[in-house]
Order: sequence, then C-alpha cells, then structure tokens
Amino acid sequence: MFNERVLELIKKAEIDLKDIYLKIDEINEYNSMKVLSAFINNKVSTEHFNTTTGYGYNDLGREVIENIYKDIFKCDAALVRSQFISGTHALTVCLFALLRPGDTLLSITGKPYDTLDSVIGIRENDSSLKSFGVCYEQIDLIDNEFDYDKIKEVLTTKKIKVIEIQRSKGYSTRKSITIEKLALVIKFIKEIDKDVIIMIDNCYCEFVSKLEPTEVGADIVVGSLIKNLGGGLSPNGGYIVGKKDLVYLASERLTCPGEGDEVGPSLGLNKMFLQGLFFAPSVVSSSLKTAVLTSKVLEDLGFQVEPKYDEERADIVQNIIFNDEEKLIKYCEGIQSNSPVDSFVKPIPFDMPGYDDKVIMASGSFVSGSSIELSCDGPIRPPYIAYQQGSLTYEYGKLGIIKAIENIIEK
Repeated sequence: MFNERVLELIKKAEIDLKDIYLKIDEINEYNSMKVLSAFINNKVSTEHFNTTTGYGYNDLGREVIENIYKDIFKCDAALVRSQFISGTHALTVCLFALLRPGDTLLSITGKPYDTLDSVIGIRENDSSLKSFGVCYEQIDLIDNEFDYDKIKEVLTTKKIKVIEIQRSKGYSTRKSITIEKLALVIKFIKEIDKDVIIMIDNCYCEFVSKLEPTEVGADIVVGSLIKNLGGGLSPNGGYIVGKKDLVYLASERLTCPGEGDEVGPSLGLNKMFLQGLFFAPSVVSSSLKTAVLTSKVLEDLGFQVEPKYDEERADIVQNIIFNDEEKLIKYCEGIQSNSPVDSFVKPIPFDMPGYDDKVIMASGSFVSGSSIELSCDGPIRPPYIAYQQGSLTYEYGKLGIIKAIENIIEK
C-alpha cells in the first residue's frame, strides 16, 4: 500500500491542476491531427512496414517516414534513420556536416549538454571539431533570456557559420527555450546575418507546443527517436530536418559522399517508427502531465522545482533541486523501484562516458536509455538536481512519482 499522506497530496494536486491538464489535452489534439493528416496525405500503407537490408536502396517505408516528418515540421527535407545511435550522435553528424576548418560555431544558450564537450573540443579529444580546426564560442543566457546585445556584437564583428541553440536545459539550472522565445531570437539573428545557419537541438521538446522550430525560421533541427517522437516504440534512431541542402550534407556525413540519403537499410524498424510517431502526441501529453504533477506536489512539500507547475513548458523535463545528495539518490531509487523493467535494481552513482561527474540514472524502461519513458537522473554535484522526464502513460507516471516521494519522505 502507498503512504496515505502522499496519496492525499496527489489527489489534491490533481484537482488543482485540472485546467492545466485541459490545456495539455488541447495541444495533444492539435498535434494528433497534425500527425494523422501527415499519415493520410502520404498514403501510408502496410507495404511501408516492409524492410530492407544491405545498402537499403529504394526503401519505400523509409521514404514515406521522411515525407511525413517533412509535413509535420513543414520543411524541405528530412533524414530519419536508425543509423543514428542517439541524440548526441545526430547532433554530431549535423555539426560535422555543416562546419569546415576555419569556421566558427556559436552557442547562444551557454555551454551545450555535457556529452557534446568532447564533440566540440571543450574537453580535449583528437576527434573533436576543435581538432579539425573549427572554432567555438558561446554566449550565456542572462536571467534566462538571450543576450541580444552580445549576439549582435559577435555577429557584426565576426563571421559565424553556425549558431547552435539547445532548447532543453541539459544538466543546468536555466530555463528551457519556448517556441515563442526561439521565434524572436531567430528573427533578430536573420535581420543581422541572413546567411548564418541556425541549428536547433530539439531533444525533449517535440509536440510540447503546437509549433516546431522549422515553422519559426530555424534552418535545421535535430532530435532523438528514443525521446518524444519515438512514442516509446522506436528502439533507437534520430532525425535531422530542415533546408534541403543542409539535410543532404548531413546525410552524406551519416553515410558517405555521393550516396547520402539514398542508402541506409531500415532493418525492420519502419513499422515501429511509424507507430511510435503516431502515439507520440499522446505520450508527450502524458509526460507533461506527469511533470506538472511532480512539480506541484514537490513544491507543496517544500522543494525547489523548475519549472513551476503553472509555468509554460518548452520540454518534458522536470527539475527538482534537492540540495541534498542522499535525497537525490533516494528519489531516483523510488522511480526505479516502481518501473516495469528492473524494478528490483537499485541505481547507484557511477562514471559514464561523456560526463565529468558521477551520474545516477533511474530508467526501468523497455528501450535502454529511453527518456520518453519515465526516468530520472542527475549528476552527483551541488545543488543535487534530479532531472525527471517522460512517462508512456500518465497513470504509470503517477505511480512512479508516488513511490519516489515516499522514499524521500521516509528519509
């Protein structure tokens, strides 16, 4: 049985959150119609579930999937492939496709996610962009807003090839970037330099709002299929969408020059990619409701949370700032113990490739590392923040956080 105090907190919170849940449902319906229309317009058929092996020439399912992504993102081209290992891999492919020796990459949302440190060369690596002669600069956010003065100064005094904007917060305490803020900064940048390439890291953000970055002027957008758009069914993969010439450069980087997007076998994953995308708006809605409930209840218990339950959301990530290492660990243990897979396993902080600090990860998921399924992780460093995301259904998400809250109350 669950702790009665926690159940009462959950029940009260759900009553208070009724109007917010209705707004999430409205976005879900809008995006569901967007997806369904794309399926209908592209005449999806059972023949598109067939597979290719080897080189993957003339894969009809792969082609229809990429056409559907073009419709959803309202862009010229899409590359949706199982050959992308992760979001970090898709971002790496995109960066190496767009940048050449002597070019400069500029991040305007501060330092990117930890796993890109070695890719960029922030952490020394012989295979980094830096090792190939690509320069890197960054502009930090000021009070969670873009530093427009600094952006203008850099763009008017230096030649910048690519501007990278990471919408989700990563392992930081800043706010994630809403589509409205993104639209304003893209317009500002293009008025100064229309030729600079604006690349968006869209991980965790798809279907959270009604618009995607390509609809507000982004040149190229990157994401992972074991996050939002995979709907919990895609076993791996990623996507790059945007302007045709830029996406094709990425395809040649993923495969090889001269072959580009013409090759790449689907290996039986077309149906999972299609079905996962079909479920994605509803799964994202469940993740958002789980995040909002977490925010409300943990704030009621006196913890600092980001975002607050009633704030506009840009992604599915919920931060809980514990300021206590043991509570962070206990919370993650609670999430793990009420997961469908490996519930009997106790997560412990450990060294992970690409991270400077030990990281604790709770992820009892069907797909290894999936963060559209309920998961929670965080680096073991002050202020000891839990980064919770996902949930395939709201009901399972609620059960997971009930157990996590019980764990920290007992502590």
